[in-house]
Amino acid sequence: MVLTGSLKSLLPHVLRRIIRCNRLSISNTSGMAEGYKQANVVILHKSLADDFEKFCHANDGPLPLLYRSKPGDWKCPSLSSDSDIRTDCLQYRMYEHGACTGSLKSLKEYSEQLKDMVTFYLGCSFSFEKAVQNAGIPIRNVEQKCNVSMYKTAVPCYRVSAFCCNLVVTMRPIPESKLEAAVQATSELKEAHGAPIHMGDPGLLGIQDHSKPDYGDPVHLHPGDIPVFWACGVTAVEAIIGCRAPLAFTHSPGCMFITDLKNDNVAVRSSRETPQVHCISQDPLHYSIVSAEAAQKIKTLETLIGIDPGDRGIIHLHRQDELLKACLSISHARSVLITTGFPTHFTYEPPEENDGPPGALAIAAMLQALEKEVAIVTDQRAMNLNKKIIEEAVHLGILKRPVPLLSFQRESADSALMFLCENGNPGRPRFDHLIAIERAGMAADGNYYNARKVNIKHLVDPIDELFLAAQTIPGVTTTGVGDGGNELGMGKVKDAVKKHIKNGDVIACDVEADFTIVAGVSNWGGYAIACALYILSTCEIHDRYLRKAVGFPQLSKKMVWLSALPSVTKEEKLLKTLVRLGVRSGKTASLEMEVDGLPFYNTHSVMIEKLL
Repeated sequence: MVLTGSLKSLLPHVLRRIIRCNRLSISNTSGMAEGYKQANVVILHKSLADDFEKFCHANDGPLPLLYRSKPGDWKCPSLSSDSDIRTDCLQYRMYEHGACTGSLKSLKEYSEQLKDMVTFYLGCSFSFEKAVQNAGIPIRNVEQKCNVSMYKTAVPCYRVSAFCCNLVVTMRPIPESKLEAAVQATSELKEAHGAPIHMGDPGLLGIQDHSKPDYGDPVHLHPGDIPVFWACGVTAVEAIIGCRAPLAFTHSPGCMFITDLKNDNVAVRSSRETPQVHCISQDPLHYSIVSAEAAQKIKTLETLIGIDPGDRGIIHLHRQDELLKACLSISHARSVLITTGFPTHFTYEPPEENDGPPGALAIAAMLQALEKEVAIVTDQRAMNLNKKIIEEAVHLGILKRPVPLLSFQRESADSALMFLCENGNPGRPRFDHLIAIERAGMAADGNYYNARKVNIKHLVDPIDELFLAAQTIPGVTTTGVGDGGNELGMGKVKDAVKKHIKNGDVIACDVEADFTIVAGVSNWGGYAIACALYILSTCEIHDRYLRKAVGFPQLSKKMVWLSALPSVTKEEKLLKTLVRLGVRSGKTASLEMEVDGLPFYNTHSVMIEKLL
């Protein structure tokens, strides 16, 4: 027998020869032949080969195709010089009509059947282990001398003919401080599955118990480790099971084919394409990925909207990167609830101001273009007004279709939970993300105040309770957009509001949001969210992470997203509609302010358009 401690330094052809002679007593090839590519193996009848190849190309994250043999060809000259696929894996599995019917050390006894079969060699995450270690990141399964953990997920792959299955992933515990390094070390290794497809709570992938992998061994997390998941070639095994082929063979999970190819053919990445990692939720724990270029554009947007035309001191409320993190969270959301409405003109009818609705509709328009569910909740007394605004927005082409309009009243202690979740069950939320933009927020004394300290509580429904309830529902995150500190969600910066904003000690909103976006005019915050969502959607690194590296890039929809962006023309039309409906401006330093001879609002929008 060969001592396993020396296997990592052996050359591939030597390892294959040892495996061929059945002289190894180990259960997997993780850590072997460091720096060389390893491959998953699928062998199926030639009649299925073309469809399976299409399936691989349609799901190239889990199934990066390295080589396809001809029928009956046991060699793979582009991957190795002297191999025989019948003998050169540690162990094989045989499948008949979708059922695993045996584990084998050799396929030689099936040589006659193999004459009509095609072998596919697919990239493997064992290939990137050396690159990860070179980045100073431990490989816990190698340390623990066991196979990597592999799990079936609830993520469907893109179907091709009879090949239909859910994604399988590997999990490696990574120290939190090393997450970004792990992403950067693997993102360019496309033939070894590339960057992770999820970082954080396994439940978000449909994995119920990470201590019980479907394949491989349990790998223990150290304190401070985050579970990080990569697409896995064992997805092919699930595809073979699903297609119920009369006869098929695969490698046994973890028992890879070792190639002669080195992992040194990595494309040079520009600094703009460097992936960044950001935490977007603590409960459940969830991180997202974005390119440095996209992140910088969104940070520029955040600076742009932070201009303070009323000189009210909002610079003291600003929290860096809140726009980026909020939009990353919204990008992952399936269903979004938006609220707006600040009845500052309490002696008029309607009492609403024109800051808020345009920004809310700009967000809704982009969410519709991104094919997310979106609804708006507002005060019962303002339902008719908002219905007319939405109808006009559809007529003007700002919205593709009407947005469902809801109202909320507190009828019992669990009213908010019943509103947000199916049958009040926190495990079944109707919305993933709540956004408040220029929405009157409850102060510490339970009242609602405009900037002049006038109590307008009699005009405001208790929508704050939805944001408070959201704090108790795992997986529901919130964003507040404001320009003065008395708006819903600004509780996160209430101390700064009390210290730096006129009347802040009275008017400061006490209700927090997970993310707080501060803008010179709240509408600008809405426009920035819409623009940032567009930027994220056109970021290839983020797009791949969103779709879990299965299916095809969504960039073909770019023109649809582009048409949903806010523009000077759209917003001017909507503001005129609001005037016609009797809605007044709420800012003394309002959109009429001029910069370089142009209305400040227009200048601002033009700058955003140039940025995009």
